[in-house]
Amino acid sequence: MTDIESETAPKAAIRKILHIDMDAFFASVEQRDNPELRGKPVAVGHGAARGVVAAASYEARVFGVRSAMPSTTALRKCPDLIFVKPRFDTYRAVSREIRDIFAQYTPLIEPASLDEAYLDVTENRKAVPTATETARQIRALILKETGLTASAGISYNKFLAKLASGQRKPNGQFVIRPGAGQAFIAALPVGKFHGVGPATTRKMNGLGIFTGADLAAVPLDDLTRHFGKAGRWYFTIARGEDHRRVTPDRIRKSSGTERTFSEDLTDLEGVDAALGALAEKVWSWCEKNAAYGRTVTVKVKYADFEQLTRSHSQPHAVSSRAALCEISRMLVRRAPVGRKGIRLLGVTLSGFPEAPTDAEAELQRQFNLLTES
Repeated sequence: MTDIESETAPKAAIRKILHIDMDAFFASVEQRDNPELRGKPVAVGHGAARGVVAAASYEARVFGVRSAMPSTTALRKCPDLIFVKPRFDTYRAVSREIRDIFAQYTPLIEPASLDEAYLDVTENRKAVPTATETARQIRALILKETGLTASAGISYNKFLAKLASGQRKPNGQFVIRPGAGQAFIAALPVGKFHGVGPATTRKMNGLGIFTGADLAAVPLDDLTRHFGKAGRWYFTIARGEDHRRVTPDRIRKSSGTERTFSEDLTDLEGVDAALGALAEKVWSWCEKNAAYGRTVTVKVKYADFEQLTRSHSQPHAVSSRAALCEISRMLVRRAPVGRKGIRLLGVTLSGFPEAPTDAEAELQRQFNLLTES
């Protein structure tokens, strides 16, 4: 049995979901466009003292270089690391080429970010009989049209397809068939689960939950007591269940941006000015999309990398740019400004009464992070 259709479960009950993930996308585009970078450790990002690695080539990953790593740390791990400034317009153009390839097979495409997407190929436009062969054809066409490689996860739901796509990287694919999902998850460390971050992993480990099998053994009531609403999600994924559909127009739940500063902010005047600029960007998106939320969240990261968030929700949507700015400043003043320098600030507006759809929202967020590092 080599494909998700191979099991005896009724075919009508089985969806064929692909998760296509480009391999080291930003760095691979740079290596494709500049032959001198091929085979060398490359990092996309700003190599300045306060810079951050946005993406790393596989040659760089051998040395332990990873995305979101401070540039100074990356250079210590790999002294020969070559930094390349990001070219978001180029990455976005290539991403659209890849999206056009997906569209040859299905209209059900849900971009997760610039370099990955979910596809529902239960009924595909080319009548390819299996999801496995569909994934092979898509990956081959991406390579032919863009010169880049992609990996694919194939399964009967989005959560498992996402996990599967990382199993044969780079330039490979992996299938998790119906009936095999829970067994696959059982042996997996919870820290490998998509959506379970470091803080949640530590909390789970503290409760004796280290693997999917451990998670599946915890009653639902206990999970909701420890993790709130997320407890039900953990309960279902531990059993290989995920009923989310592939939705072409993902609902935009928030508008946010953040900035890492070249020098730490140490006084309220500088903090207020920075918050004003961030609020301006957030509000511009809200005005463009006629979407206004009622919850303001600020993110503060200090020079020592300690991080905190503060939120404020009100009964009605924030009414103006000035109000967004004032609430943001009020929230940051609750934090200990001046005790130590601030490295990063972020502002997000959420709680839209009618959430807009914006397939490129995540792409723009990545652009903001790259250009403001």
